[in-house]
Amino acid sequence: MTPSSQSQPGADTLSSSSRTSRQEARDIYRAVWRWHFYAGLIAIPFLISLAVTGALYLFHEEIDQWIHADLMQVEARNAPTRSPRVQLDAALEAQAGEALRYVPPSASHLATEVDIETPQGEKLAVFVDPYTGDVTGSMPYRGSVMWIIRSIHSLSYFGPTASMIIEIVGGWTILLVLTGLYMWWPRGRRGGVVTVRGRPGKRLFWRDLHAVTGLLVGGFILFLATTGMPWSTVWGSKVNELANGHNFGYPDGVRVNVPMSDTQLADRELVSWSLEQARLPMSGEGNAPAIGLNQAVATFQSLGLAPGFAISLPSDPQGVYTGSVYPDDLSQQRVVHLDQYSGEPLLDMRYDDYGPLGRTLEWGVNVHLGQQYGVANQIILALACGGIVLLCVSSATMWWKRRPSGGLGVPPLPRDTSKLRGVLALLAIGGVIFPLVGGSLIVMALLDALWRRKQPTQAVAH
Repeated sequence: MTPSSQSQPGADTLSSSSRTSRQEARDIYRAVWRWHFYAGLIAIPFLISLAVTGALYLFHEEIDQWIHADLMQVEARNAPTRSPRVQLDAALEAQAGEALRYVPPSASHLATEVDIETPQGEKLAVFVDPYTGDVTGSMPYRGSVMWIIRSIHSLSYFGPTASMIIEIVGGWTILLVLTGLYMWWPRGRRGGVVTVRGRPGKRLFWRDLHAVTGLLVGGFILFLATTGMPWSTVWGSKVNELANGHNFGYPDGVRVNVPMSDTQLADRELVSWSLEQARLPMSGEGNAPAIGLNQAVATFQSLGLAPGFAISLPSDPQGVYTGSVYPDDLSQQRVVHLDQYSGEPLLDMRYDDYGPLGRTLEWGVNVHLGQQYGVANQIILALACGGIVLLCVSSATMWWKRRPSGGLGVPPLPRDTSKLRGVLALLAIGGVIFPLVGGSLIVMALLDALWRRKQPTQAVAH
């Protein structure tokens, strides 16, 4: 027997093992690709909307003040302003009702905002020139263009149930990025990893553009999806409860223990995410005259609240004046409640008073909104949003070019279908963390099983 013939069995075994290994890798890739396709099918239509509305909202102050300049902007003057009470009375004279909120201007060229609930139950934002006391106009409370964009972004514009979709989309988006990263991994390839080959008319161009864009913006997508989850209906509310502890958002030991009402701060004021369940304190017995709005504003200013703070007004004899500010700089985030009779702070909460979880979540939310790092934060996230739109467009174009005539173009099945179950088991980890995502995973798994029964396996190159 020759040496070559003696070595042949080992070579055959090695070749067989190599083929098995390649087939297993191919099966895993196809299983991941299939679920990546399903994740895109669910998330991409919403991702485009989220990216466009999110990019616009990054510049919400600038856009609102430009579009609603006739209401929100006044001529800056080197002159004293009218007292807060005079401005509030001017707003109530123009629009009868109960004043709920008073927002002093944060800059010399801006109007004061007075939020009023009319006798018919409608809430309006009335704007007053602080120098003259003249009313510049009104609009529905939170009725500005950018508030509408924000509500479309969260889907709350379409009702409370629709906002639950955001949690599902957020979870599938995370799965989309993770499966996409696996598919992008070079595995010895050089082309299409960080460069784009071909021309726009070719599918290869769109495949590479999709892969490279995904590499560039994938981290931003993960960050935005994760930091957006605190606003979600199920997961967000549960994490909110955990972060807030047992006293509805007030960390233990902050100032003193004060009587709490059943009214939530969020019912009266736009608050940070971590304070959405916080309850308002109650003022003491009303034996003394109330301090009034002028003194309340002066007290908040003397306490050093950052410009841009808003004041929620007492709604009953036990109510409080609540001054709150959520500026770009998280260290200046603050909520102060004043007893409406003594004028003494009942509770003064700062960002530093939050626990580690609360501080981390608030930082994520502030960066998500494009606030924490100023203009750089806005520009970087706006570019990321543009990249997300490009990612979605390239994926749709790539799918359109490879889809079979009259078919959906679902990626081919692996030969070993157990790999599908293995990938699904890994994805289920995300489903446990995000319950609504878990429910949608079960639905998609059932639909995929039905689809496999009806469709033959089709080998499609990627």
